[in-house]
Amino acid sequence: MSNDHVYLSLAEASSEGDAHWAFGTGFQDPLHGVDTAVPAGVDRAGLAAYCLALGDDALVLAQRLAQWCTHAPELEEEVALANIGLDLLGQARLLYSRAGQADGSGRTEDDFAYFRDAGDFRNVRLAELPNGDFAFSTARLLVLSAWRLALFQRLAGSADPVLAAVAGKGVKELAYHREYAARWTVRLGDGTEYSHGRMRRAVDEVWPYVEELFAPDEGGFGVDPVDVRGAVEETLAQVLTAATLATPAALPRGGADGGRRGAHTEHLGPLLAELQSVARAHPGAAW
Repeated sequence: MSNDHVYLSLAEASSEGDAHWAFGTGFQDPLHGVDTAVPAGVDRAGLAAYCLALGDDALVLAQRLAQWCTHAPELEEEVALANIGLDLLGQARLLYSRAGQADGSGRTEDDFAYFRDAGDFRNVRLAELPNGDFAFSTARLLVLSAWRLALFQRLAGSADPVLAAVAGKGVKELAYHREYAARWTVRLGDGTEYSHGRMRRAVDEVWPYVEELFAPDEGGFGVDPVDVRGAVEETLAQVLTAATLATPAALPRGGADGGRRGAHTEHLGPLLAELQSVARAHPGAAW
């Protein structure tokens, strides 16, 4: 399918049977042709917990990015942030569905997203922090996309075919997310004295939460975050150098009692209240 012209892409999609489209781009179901049965020998509980954690990271950050709508510095950036949020929301939906299949509970993506309290979420704390200014959101997106991309690149070879398919699709999306954040980090950091100062403060605010991303995974499923530390640190160092920003001397230590264990900041509760308000006010409703 050609994606050069939005209307032509839509017309072509409508004539291809089960094809889907979004904003004129061809879309293929990442699970098309994938055997969704959990393979024998795969730790079902571990798979469910791992998918849930990755889904929570994506959902919470997507909700934060959605809050930039009507607040971004330029219309083009507002659209870009919204589309990045939609990518993450799509990842969350697939991961939640897999978690429900793996644990045998029959819970749906809506159950996981709308009917759990903050203490039940397993997202990393960096995702839930308030947006702050554009520089802070850029620095956060840079760190989280670099980290998540490194994880997904390895998960593309997962023993679970569904998780592998979700990761394979996500790699392409996350590569763009990282590129977008890196471009803006360099543009602001290597810009005016004022923009440099704003980006410097943003990096300083984000850095205390970086170590949590590399906390050992006690569940033992998926990718051990420790294994991606080197790749992520190298990426961040390269971007910060290009942005004329000094890389902090060392990544902060600690973070063992972070979001993966349900220990969150005071900011997650209000974020979820906003996200879940309609679903909880009208449980089981359909439009």
